[in-house]
Amino acid sequence: MNQQFMKAGTSDALVLNSISKQAFDSDVEVGAVSPGGPPGYQSVSFHVKMARMNHLFKLVDETGVIIGGAILFRQGDTLNIGRIFIDPQHFRKGYGILMMREIEAMFPDVKVFTLDTPVWNIRTNALYSRLGYSEVKRSADFVYYSKKR
Repeated sequence: MNQQFMKAGTSDALVLNSISKQAFDSDVEVGAVSPGGPPGYQSVSFHVKMARMNHLFKLVDETGVIIGGAILFRQGDTLNIGRIFIDPQHFRKGYGILMMREIEAMFPDVKVFTLDTPVWNIRTNALYSRLGYSEVKRSADFVYYSKKR
């Protein structure tokens, strides 16, 4: 596999928005009660704004096709992984693991990575646990994870 994880530009927002919508709407297959996602998940203007603020990232395959994305927020020594999403046609091929490892490698000076995911999402909860993230708290709707270096 020869994928690259890199900062996305505003010109990538339309494609990343489409992938985000498909990925989050597919969560009905893993526990969501209806299609939907986090705020802005299907908004091109939101993705453009995230790109302009340097929070939007993309995973591209060896041919340059975008297959996934992430929205990341850095505060000092902490990086919050706001969301990651993969094109559903590329699910279960290891890209989520690859993207998470690339995110960690891209920020070698970060001491703590944080994220949250819905309680009902069996796919993402299993992924984050497998990658060494520890549950730090849980609400009725979300599980909050962190990973320290």
